[in-house]
Amino acid sequence: MRKNIAFEIIQKYEPIEEVKKAHQMSFEGFTRYMGSPECLVFKTDCTEVYQDMNHPLNDYFISSSHNTYLISDQLLGPSDIWGYVSALVKGCRCLEIDCWDGSQNEPVVYHGYTLTSKLLFKTVIQAIHKYAFIASDYPVVLSLENHCSPSQQEVMADILQSVFGDTLLSDMLDDFPDKLPSPEALKFKVLVRNKKIGSLRETRERKGSDKHEDDSEKESDTISAAGLPLFKRRRVRKVKVAMALSDLVIYTKAEKFRSFQHSRLYQQFNETNSIGETEARKLSKLKAHEFILHTMKFITRIYPKATRADSSNFNPQEFWNIGCQMVALNFQTPGLPMDLQNGKFLDNGSSGYILKPQFLRDSTTPFSPNKTPRYSNPVTLTIRLISGIQLPPSNHSSSNKADTLVILETFGVPNDQMKQQTRVIKKNAFSPKWNETFTFIIHVPELALMRFVVENQGLIAGNEFLGQYTLPVLCMNKGYRRVPLFSKMGESLEPAALFIYVWYIR
Repeated sequence: MRKNIAFEIIQKYEPIEEVKKAHQMSFEGFTRYMGSPECLVFKTDCTEVYQDMNHPLNDYFISSSHNTYLISDQLLGPSDIWGYVSALVKGCRCLEIDCWDGSQNEPVVYHGYTLTSKLLFKTVIQAIHKYAFIASDYPVVLSLENHCSPSQQEVMADILQSVFGDTLLSDMLDDFPDKLPSPEALKFKVLVRNKKIGSLRETRERKGSDKHEDDSEKESDTISAAGLPLFKRRRVRKVKVAMALSDLVIYTKAEKFRSFQHSRLYQQFNETNSIGETEARKLSKLKAHEFILHTMKFITRIYPKATRADSSNFNPQEFWNIGCQMVALNFQTPGLPMDLQNGKFLDNGSSGYILKPQFLRDSTTPFSPNKTPRYSNPVTLTIRLISGIQLPPSNHSSSNKADTLVILETFGVPNDQMKQQTRVIKKNAFSPKWNETFTFIIHVPELALMRFVVENQGLIAGNEFLGQYTLPVLCMNKGYRRVPLFSKMGESLEPAALFIYVWYIR
């Protein structure tokens, strides 16, 4: 068997005919092989949708964005259709649309009470329709932050129906279900997340009767743009929900989170919660197990706190650890949180849906991220970092003379957070050689990510970022592997790469 594999590799990558005929491999052939997709650290299996997609929606992590229409800050920056297009192309499956009354009965999208520019709701919906299923076949959720009057909500409903047509989910798939449908059952469907009047049963019974509005209590986060520094204030106001829009909300009804106990007693299977990062962080520390039981039953969306006016992001890992499905990040802002987001959702064919581990789906679970689980099956992961090739040059140097080092960092439950780094190789970004070995003991590998970061050592201003790559630990190939590198903005830096040897014991 091994002989056959070696023969196939030689036939495929060896460029010199005489060497190929002798069943040998030249240095050039070996270099071509090591530069091929077969030698990447990311498992080929993980590049396809391989997970069971027939569980209910609440059993999945769902790639989600916050204020998707913004492409810079939250206060003065431009709103741009490109925010939606680029998020969808990256596999994002939950988009936020902040809707306000516009002139001439045309709803607009922008960050209310700020100086961000405005987009027509219709233009946003047309762009989403065009790009919704390019990266993934699985459902897209439109999370409406709805501030519109009933008359403009009716316009929104008309636009959603006319643009999406049959793609828009406007009725239940089954008669009176008690659980959410699966991503598989909702392929190529668009779901609306908004306040809803009454239950699914009432909606179906009322279909065809006169439309009317209902008062719905809505907590509105508003920003005072009158003076700097800007701040958010909370106020509760009545927003009338137009029946036409309400009827388009099926499996993703937005419902205010009150408490875990209230949800346990009263929350319906199709009701979802949005919780701000500050409150969610407090709950995850004080009531982690209750939080996990909540996310087993109900889709929970976490969004950045209002003071992040610069569109910065929180670390999403802490909320994945407790099973939150929609951890919404500002996709326009590069950095560690987006590296983790991109790395996590490389898995399962970059489909934007990742099946949560069994212990985040089983209601009898004793799992808590803050304690090492008794039944844990830890992985001992060892990585020999051998060398680098054509690493990005330093911006602080006119020649390619970066003083390079690599940081290897694991993210996961608190016990699995670990950072190690190589020594510095002076004045060599072209072909630095480290030959250093690092070992990580990972207690909950199902939630763990590995991040490789290449830096140029800086003595005064701190280290300079040169490139990174992040992937799930369980998607790592064993053996000699190539680690591709990406820029801060997430663009490929090919042919820049690291050469490593990986082995792990489970």
